[in-house]
Amino acid sequence: MSEKILYQGHGSLRITADGKVIYVDPYAGGGYDKTADLILITHDHHDHTDIGKIKNRAPGCRIITRKEALEGGTYKTFDFGFVSVEATEAGYNRNHNVKECVGFILYFPDGISVYVSGDTSTTKQMPDLALKKIDYAFFCCDGIYNMDIEEAAKCAVTVGAKHNIPYHMKPGKLFDRKRAESFNAPGRLIVADGEEIVLTRE
Repeated sequence: MSEKILYQGHGSLRITADGKVIYVDPYAGGGYDKTADLILITHDHHDHTDIGKIKNRAPGCRIITRKEALEGGTYKTFDFGFVSVEATEAGYNRNHNVKECVGFILYFPDGISVYVSGDTSTTKQMPDLALKKIDYAFFCCDGIYNMDIEEAAKCAVTVGAKHNIPYHMKPGKLFDRKRAESFNAPGRLIVADGEEIVLTRE
């Protein structure tokens, strides 16, 4: 398999893997032309839920929102064959109720894993995530509606992913390079809006 992530800007990602396409929190930027096989929504705020941008969906395309992911107060796992998705804690700030928000870890058959924090501050679960040996982790860091850049860097240390990527940096902007460069986390990887990266185990 060869996984790629297109950072569309703000909190939006497009992941392609083995011919399948996954969108996470559609809203920002471009790159919505590929046919969706799976759509993941971390919470209900408008800047994460513009599903209408995705015009083409494969037969059987699933949309997993926080309601399915956190059903009955239990964080769910979904196995689609081409990817397994585990919901994680998110929230813990005045703008995001932990009962109404999730993050996601995506596990691909070749062993690569990707953590998307969603809109959050530090969660109680983050120390446990270190046991999962995550390859790529996206941390929100706007410092207005969520944790700031310093707290996000501390979370990156706690989670211990190989590659740590700042996103959701500044309301109204797709990307802020100055802010991204102040994300002082081990394994920092800066990805600009519109940039696509190839995932590796290294």
